[in-house]
Amino acid sequence: MRALVSGGSSGIGAAASVRIAEAAIARGEEAMIAVCGHTAGARHDEVVEQIRSIGGHAIGLVGDLGDPDVPAQLVAAAVEEFGGLDALVANAGVAKPGPLKDVTLEDWESMFSVNLRGSWLLAKAGHPHLAASRGAACFTSSMSGQQPHAGSGAYSPTKAALTIMAQTFALEWAPEGVRVNVVSPGMTRTGMTEKMYLDPDIKKAREGIIPLGRIGDPIDIANVIEFLVGPLSAYVTGQDIGVDGGFSKSILSHIPGRPSSS
Repeated sequence: MRALVSGGSSGIGAAASVRIAEAAIARGEEAMIAVCGHTAGARHDEVVEQIRSIGGHAIGLVGDLGDPDVPAQLVAAAVEEFGGLDALVANAGVAKPGPLKDVTLEDWESMFSVNLRGSWLLAKAGHPHLAASRGAACFTSSMSGQQPHAGSGAYSPTKAALTIMAQTFALEWAPEGVRVNVVSPGMTRTGMTEKMYLDPDIKKAREGIIPLGRIGDPIDIANVIEFLVGPLSAYVTGQDIGVDGGFSKSILSHIPGRPSSS
């Protein structure tokens, strides 16, 4: 398994990098993972070392996906090291909340350049290599891309666009045997959201509206990403899988005076 994971330094990307390596090794394959991060640092190095410690071949790559030249550079470096590519995980993303009417042009373009354009260019660069291996790609969207999210700034629009883009790739690339899917995390505890969950009242309130009764962990999302780029999902493409503990399907359950199953 030769995989490139963007946003691989922490959170969901870090968990996915390790999980893909673990699964490949368990299948008796060589695990070759390009862990891509925005900047070099201890967390980035830790993910690379963790993969190496379980017997995988990992390299750390650095670049800002907001730079239009970087996506192709990352793919080229991974292909040069691994000799090809079997899986692409477009996971990197940025967020800056606020009302849409207050979003600056700079912030709008910054979020779209990373969350959407960066993923598009990463996929474009990865396509010939995925076509050669009949591989798979997975894009990390969000429940905020499935439903409008007031106060999310440009984040929700970028994720909605990302989902449709990925599903368009799925249709266009299917004749070549390349599968493309989307994972849409719900409330998940990562470095980006940790500050929120340090407030016990907010954490308890959020857990109370999730049917499974807990906040997601990066490994919950990583398990689905690994499935979507691995061999067990060989007949799955064009799907957007919500990993949110049932939250997105629970809206009617929050109506006061609703029938209760308990």
